[in-house]
Amino acid sequence: MSDAWTWTYLDADGTPMSGAGLVTTAFPSQSDAENWFGETWHELAAAGVDAVSLYREGELVYGPMSLQAAE
Repeated sequence: MSDAWTWTYLDADGTPMSGAGLVTTAFPSQSDAENWFGETWHELAAAGVDAVSLYREGELVYGPMSLQAAE
């Protein structure tokens, strides 16, 4: 059985987000999930996502990770 790697998306208040453009399907590996994120984080930020967290089989791997530029 393969692992399921998923992202959760948070708004500026830390509330989970869902909707069009926010991928909810699982990735087969951490590398696949992170590669997808690396290619799409600008679009996520433009859609109002403030931070993301990565989960493996429902367990938090890391996050929340801000999508905002460091000051």
